[in-house]
Amino acid sequence: MTDAPDGTPTPAPVQPGGSAGSHREASPRQVRVAILTVSDTRTPETDTSGQFLRAEIEAQGHEVVAYRVVKDDAVQIRTALVAFTREATVVISSGGTGITGRDVTVPVVESLITKPIPGFGELFRMLSYQQVGGAAMLSRAVAGLVRGAVVFAMPGSLNAVQTAWNGILKDELGHLAFEVERHGQPGVLTPPPLPGPDAPAPPPMPGAGGGVAAGLGRHKKGGSL
Repeated sequence: MTDAPDGTPTPAPVQPGGSAGSHREASPRQVRVAILTVSDTRTPETDTSGQFLRAEIEAQGHEVVAYRVVKDDAVQIRTALVAFTREATVVISSGGTGITGRDVTVPVVESLITKPIPGFGELFRMLSYQQVGGAAMLSRAVAGLVRGAVVFAMPGSLNAVQTAWNGILKDELGHLAFEVERHGQPGVLTPPPLPGPDAPAPPPMPGAGGGVAAGLGRHKKGGSL
């Protein structure tokens, strides 16, 4: 605690420390990120939210491995998210999180999530309330783990995306990647390491090489039935 000029005690600023601080220090400096914009009207040329995210992510030294604009359509959204979670460690989606009839992003994301991260939506609505008041309750921003990647779904407006990025995600991408990957995730298979140059050749598959197995269940060319 410190004292204000009038002698009133004021809380000391929060400093990163403890396990979170050590985890940030051990976090990767570059994270693979995919960006999805859900909109019936935007194109890559008019997608100001997507352009903002891409510029900010790359300015932080991370890699944007995929970017797409899809319609407010559950099949298109699901297809894009499934593909992105195979390529990226963090997937950021904007658009389709409200309560109108065309807002279908949230139920799609929730159907894919294996581990919810409720704190993201809570923090986002808290920050939004400071800006727009009670209208913040209309946002159903959500986040969670999907296939070993972290997916964040937020509103599509540029102001909302800036709020989520600057207030929550900007300094946490490396930490998120560290937490997701350090123990592995149940049900997510890690590809085996590539064999070295001195590794023995794998045994031939039945019917694929020479020897007795090659003739089993196969007809020799020109042979009788």
